[in-house]
Amino acid sequence: MFIGFDYGTANCSVAMMKQGQPQLLALENVGLESATPYIPSTICAPTRESVSEYLFRFMDTKPKDALGEQALRRAINLNREEDIELQLGDVQFGQHALDTYLSDPQDVYYVKSPKSFLGASGLHPTQLVFFEDLVCSMMKNIKTQAEISTQQTITQAVIGRPINFHGRGGEEANQQAETILRHAATRAGFQDVEFQFEPVAAGLEYESTLTTNQTVLVVDIGGGTTDCSLIEMGPSWQNHTDRSASLLGHSGQRVGGNDLDIHLAFKQIMPLFGLGSQMLSGIEMPITQFWNPIAINNVVAQKDFYESANFKALKLLHKEAKQPEKLARLLAAYQHTLGYQIVRKAEEAKIGLSDNACHPLSMSVVTECLEQEITLPQMIEAVDIPTQKMMDLVKEVMAQATQKPDVIFMTGGSARSPFLRQALEATLPNVPVVSGNYFGSVTAGLARWAQMIF
Repeated sequence: MFIGFDYGTANCSVAMMKQGQPQLLALENVGLESATPYIPSTICAPTRESVSEYLFRFMDTKPKDALGEQALRRAINLNREEDIELQLGDVQFGQHALDTYLSDPQDVYYVKSPKSFLGASGLHPTQLVFFEDLVCSMMKNIKTQAEISTQQTITQAVIGRPINFHGRGGEEANQQAETILRHAATRAGFQDVEFQFEPVAAGLEYESTLTTNQTVLVVDIGGGTTDCSLIEMGPSWQNHTDRSASLLGHSGQRVGGNDLDIHLAFKQIMPLFGLGSQMLSGIEMPITQFWNPIAINNVVAQKDFYESANFKALKLLHKEAKQPEKLARLLAAYQHTLGYQIVRKAEEAKIGLSDNACHPLSMSVVTECLEQEITLPQMIEAVDIPTQKMMDLVKEVMAQATQKPDVIFMTGGSARSPFLRQALEATLPNVPVVSGNYFGSVTAGLARWAQMIF
């Protein structure tokens, strides 16, 4: 059996073909009334090392090579030194992982959006092995849940991938990321694995609705990346296994919904933690101390903030602060690993501002409850930089093309934000903008492509 597999930055989903149409499969709370096809791209474990050991002991997945075996032995030894005896269920995924983290962020290892790290430069071989374990454990869980949903064994998958995983890494970064995904999927039990660009997949789903040929600009704004493809579509192209001649332009960069959340958190929430305040000397607090804790898609930034040496620097800033109560919150963010919680609050505000002019934010920091009202104009100003990067990708595609699109097909979870649609309409005026299933178009198109090639 084959599936289309959207291993997303914000959420993951899979689809099968049934009676000629894609059908998304339940992945979380399978068998319950609350079952959903979208599982948040999160994982939570007692420790970092628990992921690799759990994958081996409870998910029946072995390391792929000697380096992986060495990393597994090291993980097991470290867990034994900490007296950690893993039990079934200790590693959690999706909403369950998020709930566990939010209930006790200090005592668990939590990762959101491992896909954001794929293709990053400067990673050591052991880090690559660990990222593969992270991805593999998530894929194995998703494959298992999908097989429970279908009561069939799934052996083939078309996995979506962005145009570029990391904009600065070029093709070498793309190959690194795709290799991790392929190895992880193979270890998770998929026998045949193919890839398709995510905007192309979304376009294939839109194409199924066309009765005449059109030139379509697909703008896919996901959690981690924005991808644009200008594609010839319609009845003349359907059922072609080689679509290279229909692709008129491509662009993509690692800028998406996560970046909107991070920039909003930085501008509107981090001032509560001391951003923009001064030391007794009159010098403004160093910006990086407020950016790094919320840069959840940047391995280096997270490492720099949470390393032990930085705790001393934070205590010194607290001692020298004109507003020490704000720096006390930053110390709490370090001690309780609150970066993900802060960004989560920004994400909730972004979603709330899709339908409302203002959003009341409330966040607990130790024994204190912080409250802040964020308005729509404040959000638009806060996210101006990533928004402009997204629109630059649209301009890049149009610079490659020899013709304008007949229509813009907008998809991806972040595409629901009205201000992004308005920015797109201003960038390409007089071109109609349509949308389908913001979350499911890529997955459905991947399933259609899987049917074509398998």
